[in-house]
Amino acid sequence: MTLVEEMLRTYPADLGGVDRQKLADCIQECYSCAQACTACADACLSEDDVAMLVKCIRSNLDCADICFATGQVLSRHTGYDANITRSMLEACAAACKACGDMCAEHSGMEHCTKCAEECRKCERACRELLASLG
Repeated sequence: MTLVEEMLRTYPADLGGVDRQKLADCIQECYSCAQACTACADACLSEDDVAMLVKCIRSNLDCADICFATGQVLSRHTGYDANITRSMLEACAAACKACGDMCAEHSGMEHCTKCAEECRKCERACRELLASLG
């Protein structure tokens, strides 16, 4: 059991019908993707042709910030606002798609390949949680 799952299990109130496993998976993927995007941006800055990677770096940093913020919002349940949660999940899925597509263009760089994979996982987790919210 992951820490995210344990924290959700110990939450004393009802989560309002939210699928705990989908929620836990999405929170975990958001944080994993934020880390991968931050590390990818840093790796891009160490490449020889940084100028070619400016859009990728910006996409990485935007995605990392959005994923982190989404993970934070999803981790809070007191005063839960379904509209804000849906908006965050939609924004996160969109950022992950854009970043994943951008990194896929640089598949010759292993860090971009790994980042694209993480972005795809996070996008999928966001969409699955969104679909379960109804």
